[in-house]
Amino acid sequence: MNTSQALYDLSPLLQVMLTGALVASGPLLWWWLRHRSATPLGRLQALTAVTLLLTFDLVLFGAFTRLTDSGLGCPDWPGCYGQATPVGARQDIAAAQEALPTGPVTHSKAWVEMVHRYLATGVGVLIIGLLVMSAKEARRRSAQGQPKLGLLLPALTLVWVCVQGAFGALTVTMKLFPAIVTLHLAGGLLLLVLLAAQSARLAQWTMPTPVRLPRNLLPWVWLGVLVLAIQILLGGWVSTNYAVLACTSFPQCQGQWWPEMNLAQGFELWRPLGLLSNGEHISFAALTGIHYVHRLSACLVFVVLGYLAWRLKKTSGLQGLAHWLAGLLLLQLLTGLSNVVLGWPLLAAVAHTGGAAALVLVLTRVLCTPWAPAEIQPVPPSASRLSA
Repeated sequence: MNTSQALYDLSPLLQVMLTGALVASGPLLWWWLRHRSATPLGRLQALTAVTLLLTFDLVLFGAFTRLTDSGLGCPDWPGCYGQATPVGARQDIAAAQEALPTGPVTHSKAWVEMVHRYLATGVGVLIIGLLVMSAKEARRRSAQGQPKLGLLLPALTLVWVCVQGAFGALTVTMKLFPAIVTLHLAGGLLLLVLLAAQSARLAQWTMPTPVRLPRNLLPWVWLGVLVLAIQILLGGWVSTNYAVLACTSFPQCQGQWWPEMNLAQGFELWRPLGLLSNGEHISFAALTGIHYVHRLSACLVFVVLGYLAWRLKKTSGLQGLAHWLAGLLLLQLLTGLSNVVLGWPLLAAVAHTGGAAALVLVLTRVLCTPWAPAEIQPVPPSASRLSA
């Protein structure tokens, strides 16, 4: 039994990576059998879609890991007590669980944490495959004189998934530091954005009549992106500080429209979980402030994205995205209310994270839609006479 486990123990790294490759082999095998007769561009599109789907699942499982308090199920990285699986660490886990039965280390939590790491490694393998296939397709198109296929997005995606791995390690070794955990969540959603942008770009190559986004709608799309990004960061801050249950009623909080809040404490960003930077425990008023700011920001998100959905519905070819946007807003409302009034049930909490991730995908797809060309202004009658 290891009583002084180091925070970083790289001895099981190769085994963890091989397990991640094994996880990726299933989706890769399905992709190859299903699309082996497709065109090279079609296979690349399919692999991008598979990677995007698995990354979305990873974001959901990351939320499940956080919400089940399994983030420290293995207190070191990348393995578990220096082992590649919780099976090899069962004695250390049992000792930790016996010493602190309600603590962060249990056999079930260790498995949840390690499965999350295996999935993350599997996504990394898929992203490497995506970059390799993109490079091959770029060379093929260049040799045949076809329009170029850029490699910036696939390369940036690979770099970012490595950054995400570093944030994952810091999440464990810094003991769920709220700022790190929130950035890790935001980084996972940014990974979705990069993959969704690649998927949208490839789809435009095969669309017979590309849909066009009116230029006067673009500022609203960017505003929607901005308010959603702020809301996601606020939501991550609520979750990582366990401030969901600071308000258990709606629309009021603690029976008041404006409850007692300590925003200075609540939004002190660089501090340990549950503590302030001076070592004092964070106050309930601070948790209330975190929750209530997120709730107020949600109102702005509903106004902006609701208006954007209405505008998209009136735009030819974008009605489907408008329906998705409106439906996901409704889902976020229902799951957010469920978290408050039902005491933060696990299913609603995971669905709330999933809804936010899906909103990110929808807005990314809208943002990747080509702009409509500028309208040709009619020639004034006087100019026509001069020309004649």
